Amino acid sequence: MKKILIIIAVLVVVAGLVTFMVVKQQSGYTKVMTAKIQKANLSTVVSGTGQIKAKTYVVLGATAMGRITHLYVREGDHVKAGQQVAAIENIQQEANVAGQEAAIAAGNTDIASYVAAEKTAQANLDRAKADLEQKKLDWDRAQGLYKAGIMAKQDYDAKKAAYDTDVATISQNEAALNQAKAQTESARGHLRTAEATLRANRDMLNRTIAVAPFNGIVTDEPVREGETVVEGIQNAQGSTLMTIADMSVVTAEVKVDETDIVNVQIGQPADVTVDAIPGKIFKGHVTLVGDQALLRSSGLATSTQTSGTEEAKDFKVVVTLDQPSDDLRPGLSTTAKITTAHKNNILSLPIQALTMHAPETANNGSVQAASSAPANPNEKEQQGVYVVSKDAHGKLRVHFVPVNTGITGATDIEVLSGLKEGDEIVTGPYKTLRGLKDNALVKRDTEKPPVPSNNS
Repeated sequence: MKKILIIIAVLVVVAGLVTFMVVKQQSGYTKVMTAKIQKANLSTVVSGTGQIKAKTYVVLGATAMGRITHLYVREGDHVKAGQQVAAIENIQQEANVAGQEAAIAAGNTDIASYVAAEKTAQANLDRAKADLEQKKLDWDRAQGLYKAGIMAKQDYDAKKAAYDTDVATISQNEAALNQAKAQTESARGHLRTAEATLRANRDMLNRTIAVAPFNGIVTDEPVREGETVVEGIQNAQGSTLMTIADMSVVTAEVKVDETDIVNVQIGQPADVTVDAIPGKIFKGHVTLVGDQALLRSSGLATSTQTSGTEEAKDFKVVVTLDQPSDDLRPGLSTTAKITTAHKNNILSLPIQALTMHAPETANNGSVQAASSAPANPNEKEQQGVYVVSKDAHGKLRVHFVPVNTGITGATDIEVLSGLKEGDEIVTGPYKTLRGLKDNALVKRDTEKPPVPSNNS
């Protein structure tokens, strides 16, 4: 028993000595987490939320007042261009068209009779001209015979009277022909007026029939058969029949924060997800970047807002899907992740490793974390990282190295200069990084950070 106690005491002493040596050896060291600079593919992504919309859609409004007699389609139905989708009572319009068609038929009959009368007047004029030629020959001959004393005065006067009568007859027939032509032209004018009225009546009749302007899907139908609709302002109650959307070209209309909009450009690729279709990603590209800022609270453009209150703003961005699906419906909530920059096989470092060097404390080696405020705001700080290296005695020390950076990914940032592949840098912890000094002794922290429990 005594031997056992002696052995235990020796083990305790040895353990104490080992612990003392370890603590002494590690005194003056700072535990840090490190990572090595390596090459990777980086993408800068801007996110926006919004809804699915058809690029082309139309709100069919009532163009005539009356009761809806037929609705040939329902919400969700597919329609073809020119297909009749709704009808409004049109008894009066049909009667006006029928009456005007009858008036036009009567007008054509009148014109036909006037044309016949015009031809008759022309024939009478032609006959009178032929008679006049004969009477002129007789009159010329009678003048010669009368001067020669061969024809009696009575016969001479008869020839002259016959000639004068035919001259008057021609004038009468010419007047009759002109009158017939005027009646024909007047009848044609009345016919053109009737035809114009018929076109107007047919237009009023066509306004009682709604047709699809293009192939699409009915996305909204706020009325029912039997209800009365009126002509009015579009989207006003009682004036809208239905909304038809062309789903062959589908867009995601999203709002992007004002701090990110400067990086968004037309043509950039985007991944679009729809809440109603989980697990599926739709590829697309940016086709419109709004120039007008929208107030986040109301969605109204800043140009229409008279209040001087400052608040967060968004900008509208439209992403056109490359391959839309039949499952998509206008109004579905969506999220678009727009890739504003992408580079392959470039040097990158974790974002949290960046710190800001305070020039005013450079003599004592003090460095501030990138998110902390500088000691002197008027001094320009240096952005950089702590690089881990061994000194002449084989101990690990850190040195601040200025770094120029490029595009930013989700967790990493591009290194343009200052570092090379394989360099070991300090990545945390954050509190340690804030108080770390240049040339400080460090020790790699190999312990894994604790995983937060679900109950916390």
